[in-house]
Amino acid sequence: MGKPVTPLLAADCVLFDEQRRVLLIRRANPPFANAYALPGGFVDVGEKVETACRRELKEETGAEAGTLSLVGVYSDPGRDPRGHVCSVVFAGLSTAQPVRGGDDVAAAEWITDWRACELAFDHGRILEDAERLVFGD
Repeated sequence: MGKPVTPLLAADCVLFDEQRRVLLIRRANPPFANAYALPGGFVDVGEKVETACRRELKEETGAEAGTLSLVGVYSDPGRDPRGHVCSVVFAGLSTAQPVRGGDDVAAAEWITDWRACELAFDHGRILEDAERLVFGD
C-alpha cells in the first residue's frame, strides 16, 4: 500500500506584548508577498508542533516565547492557495523584545492595530480567536 495523500502540517505563533501589540511578519514571497502574517511555517518530520511554533518564531523574528496556549487547529482546505495546509496555532504574552526579519521574511514588527493591516491566509480570524483566548475579549 502506498503512502496516503494528506494535508501539509504547519504551526503558527500569535505573540502579544503588554501593550496588546501583536508580532507580525511581512511575507517576502508568494503567496501574499508583502502582506502581514503570523510567524510560522511547516512542521519538520519528527518535530512536535509546539517546537515548530517556537522554532519558526525564532527564525523569522528573533523573538522567543514563554508560555504558549493552544488557540486552535485551522484546517479549511482553501485557507492556503498552495494547497491543503492545516495549521496548529499557539498564542502567548511576552514583554516587548527587539525583533528583526529573518529566514524568508521581509520584516518583523510589533503592530498596534492589526485590523488595519492586509493579512495573509486566514490570519485575521486566527488573531480574533487568539485575542479572545489571551485577553478574554
